Amino acid sequence: MADRPPPDLTRGAGTQRGKPSGKVADFRYKRPSQPDHNDTASAASPSARARAAHPHRIHAGNGRTRRQAYAALDLGTNNCRLLIARPSGENFTVIDAFSRVVRLGEDLAATGRLSDEAMERALAALHICAEKLRRRNVHLARSVATEACRRASNGADFIARVREETGIVLDIISAQEEARLAVLGCHILLESGIGPAVIFDIGGGSTELVLIEPGGPVPRILDWLSVPWGVVSLTDSVPPPDGTQQGRERRYAEMRRLVDESFAPFAERVRPAMEEADTIRLLGTSGTVTTLASLHLELPQYDRQAVDGLIVPSDSMRGICRRLSTISEAERRTVPCIGDDRANLVVAGCAILESIMDLWPAPQLGVADRGIREGILRSLIAADAQGEEGRAMLARQREQSL
Repeated sequence: MADRPPPDLTRGAGTQRGKPSGKVADFRYKRPSQPDHNDTASAASPSARARAAHPHRIHAGNGRTRRQAYAALDLGTNNCRLLIARPSGENFTVIDAFSRVVRLGEDLAATGRLSDEAMERALAALHICAEKLRRRNVHLARSVATEACRRASNGADFIARVREETGIVLDIISAQEEARLAVLGCHILLESGIGPAVIFDIGGGSTELVLIEPGGPVPRILDWLSVPWGVVSLTDSVPPPDGTQQGRERRYAEMRRLVDESFAPFAERVRPAMEEADTIRLLGTSGTVTTLASLHLELPQYDRQAVDGLIVPSDSMRGICRRLSTISEAERRTVPCIGDDRANLVVAGCAILESIMDLWPAPQLGVADRGIREGILRSLIAADAQGEEGRAMLARQREQSL
């Protein structure tokens, strides 16, 4: 499938007033102009009614117009996420979204299987997704599963059960496809510069590193690596600390050692590109980087608009990593933007992030709250547009031959 992802809506850059410094990249989502309730006009204002009366339409080859909804579902090792959007000019407008921590990969490292409890949690979330897909009358959708289902001996059985119970057809994608979709979904947020850059995705069960050459609508992938260390798999593979600060430091050091060893071949391969680059640029997409960016901004609660596209000094991220790795899990639970869901997993994410920053020592880190789902949406919209063009051309050819 050839991808023609449209660029995101351009908005002015800015900084967060009253918060630690951090540049914001120029590219953001296009937001819905008003709440989408059965696609009817809101009575809030005349301008809202006018926008609803003249919605963006995709022109089909036969001259008809229609509005279409596209959906992307990503079932990962830790989260289940759904995004539903409509094309809007060169962008897309998000009309519905869902995210839930399901911990599908819980105990997978020890047993090699998806547990009954984990599958039930995931199925409960997927039933909600299925209802949203039906309610939004989605035209095209792609649903993917990643590392947990790739690794689990009962992964294929679980996929079949999901299809039977919810109607959702999950595609277990390869690590290479996962890396490609992550790049496609977030590369627009990469800082400007000359030379190769690295984009990474720290997941629940794996981490993908991609060396890219920016340019054109889609960057060229020069090299990539996927390792089976994510925030869940790494947490489960290293014994918990003994309750002392020294024990926590030893555990963190062991996490760093495991990740460094896995990254070593990629580090050797990309070193020449790093040494020749005029500007070393690094962009990350994951709950780890967005959480740490929230702490950098000292946000009382997570704010996607403040975080997505933020450029943070790498030294600040390292300092946050070191602090989180030395405090207890109980203390981490009290930190804003971490809470119960991430208190046990964020240390593993910090270890992976520090290893990445050692491997590709950029002075600052770009933060993306977007990735696989956005990559899927761009692929679906582009492929459907190409299909419309092809059908329109065939229709014209048939008319001319009559």
